[in-house]
Amino acid sequence: MFNQLSDGFNSVFRKLSGKAEISEANVREAMADVETALLEADVHYDVVKKFCADVVQDAIGREVTKSLKPGQEMIGIVHERLVELLGGEGENPGIMKVSPGPTVVMMCGLQGSGKTTTCGKLAGWLKKQGRSVMLCAADLQRPAAVEQLEIVTKQANEELPGNAPVLFYSEPERVAEYGQAVGVAVKVCQNALKQARKENVDVLILDTAGRLHIDDDLMQELRQINTQLQPQQIFLVVDAMTGQDAVNSAKAFHEQLSVDGVILSKFDSDTRGGAAISVKEVTGASIRFIGTGEKLDAIEPFVAERVAGRILGMGDMLSLVEKAQEQVSEEEAMKLQEKMAKGEMTMDDFLKQLKTLRRMGPMKQLLGMLPGVGQALKNVEFEEKELDRVEAIINSMTKDERAKPKVIDNSRRRRIARGSGSQTSRVNQLVKQFGMVSQMTKQMAGLGAGGKVKAVKQLAAGGGLEGMMPGVSGMPGLSSKGSTKSSAAGKKRFKQRRKRR
Repeated sequence: MFNQLSDGFNSVFRKLSGKAEISEANVREAMADVETALLEADVHYDVVKKFCADVVQDAIGREVTKSLKPGQEMIGIVHERLVELLGGEGENPGIMKVSPGPTVVMMCGLQGSGKTTTCGKLAGWLKKQGRSVMLCAADLQRPAAVEQLEIVTKQANEELPGNAPVLFYSEPERVAEYGQAVGVAVKVCQNALKQARKENVDVLILDTAGRLHIDDDLMQELRQINTQLQPQQIFLVVDAMTGQDAVNSAKAFHEQLSVDGVILSKFDSDTRGGAAISVKEVTGASIRFIGTGEKLDAIEPFVAERVAGRILGMGDMLSLVEKAQEQVSEEEAMKLQEKMAKGEMTMDDFLKQLKTLRRMGPMKQLLGMLPGVGQALKNVEFEEKELDRVEAIINSMTKDERAKPKVIDNSRRRRIARGSGSQTSRVNQLVKQFGMVSQMTKQMAGLGAGGKVKAVKQLAAGGGLEGMMPGVSGMPGLSSKGSTKSSAAGKKRFKQRRKRR
């Protein structure tokens, strides 16, 4: 999401990397690029001016730590200010818990912001924590909004982990009788609260009506719901793709309702990032959650330090580890590690790990959390369909073939290729590289740190990772500007360059 901003900041750090010290002249020169990048990313003008002025003030006269270079020192200065701009340090409070329950969460936002889907995502996030949820269909303005929320509720119960139920509440009879008058939605919310108390529900989420734009009718209805139900939390859902429009609407909602937090939907999209940077400074309301994909489990608490790290190309290892821990237990990880050390990993094990990885999110998004990798991947497009092909190949194998890939001869490979709709060469590649990886991991189990590094280099040099993880540089499924689409083409170009030298 922040490619444009990352480019601007990296330009600053490169300019300062060759300097002997941080001076007012070279800092101001470098920050001119940051100012341009922030404005082009649709960050609010006043926010840009204040941020750049604060960074310059912090940097001038700063003595460079002996162990650091000016560019590295500048990264620390910018990171501190960026964290402050995004909301400051500290843990995200999430959603409070009141006793006796339920905690009432009022969701508001314009039409098209992703509000109803976000209600389902929040319900799923709470369900993982063991908290029961009721979703109240109080959006009586948008056609099929009630039906959409009911579908989302069903998906949350069927697809997301956790034993706590997600309940659905609506009053189609009342709506049919009284229509879309302002008081109808208020009454539906009041009755939903009564029902939630009867059911001993932990959290009641009110999916209120939105409009294509902010108007008096919308605000009157929201104010009445706020007055009558006195929700403990008011969250505003804004579309991260709309830039300054999102910030302006957030400011208008906050002035009317004093929202407790903002949820940025479509945070994973290829947008300029201005809304994320501006919203806290302009509205005073902090970002609480971000939507990171289309699925109901694609939501995570917003942590300023981590997002600042992503923007500056420092990665976000904590979020990556948390995603992995949600999908794989420590016991499972240890069992797989033991099998790999003995050279007993099977194709079933690999397929299970591949599916786990895919549940964590898109490959590019995951790799972008590794320090220094996000910038390298900015022009890379990953074909997730290539992973579907790998799964199809493994699923076309028999149980014995998956347990012992060495038994796969030419006739078996042709059969597997037909069954998976793939070319025989792809099957050959997968089987060969799986063997290399299995052998190498067994050897690495008995090596020290230096030996492991050498083994990994040998594995990479021999193309041992190719075919195992499609979509990584030089592997099948990669399509990027200026990159090779196959390792063969890359090797050919390398030989040609070597001859010219």
